[in-house]
Amino acid sequence: MPTRKPFPRLVNPPRAAEPRADRPHMPKGYAIATGSKGLLRWSQVRERLSNSKNYWVGTTRPDGRPHVMPVWGLWLDDGFCFSTDRNSRKGRNLAANAAAVVHLESGDEVTIVEGIAREVTDRSVLASINKAYQAKYGMGITGPPGAVVVIYSVQPRVVFAWRERDFPRSATRWRFEKV
Repeated sequence: MPTRKPFPRLVNPPRAAEPRADRPHMPKGYAIATGSKGLLRWSQVRERLSNSKNYWVGTTRPDGRPHVMPVWGLWLDDGFCFSTDRNSRKGRNLAANAAAVVHLESGDEVTIVEGIAREVTDRSVLASINKAYQAKYGMGITGPPGAVVVIYSVQPRVVFAWRERDFPRSATRWRFEKV
């Protein structure tokens, strides 16, 4: 897959420093390595998030049942931007509970973002997101005619990533400041 130029920083405030990588907590049976040898670099994961075409967004219904749907989106300034109709299931879920999970398609090069979805309302930021979306997908992020589109940015609290081929050694977690 060709490397794309990084998208401009648009949505989230810059972080003081790159997040610190450590090991995810998992039961002993997973045999997760200890120490820092084999941890993935944040730059690798940021590239995965930026270059992906399809993303899975998980939200929670008001009765607690999960809801997952594929979407197109953008990784901008350490946040995931996507659109949905305000009246869609995920739109209604996020209006009631802003917690969200974003997962890339691959089960071989896993990337999972857990965070808080915030509505983007600043017109200049929305215009910049639309321009970046147009460059990536060849169409705007505004949605089909008649849709009541809302743009969200999922700001991570924790990100997990690993490679299936060396899972116990590459399993990595990054924790972010609370958003």
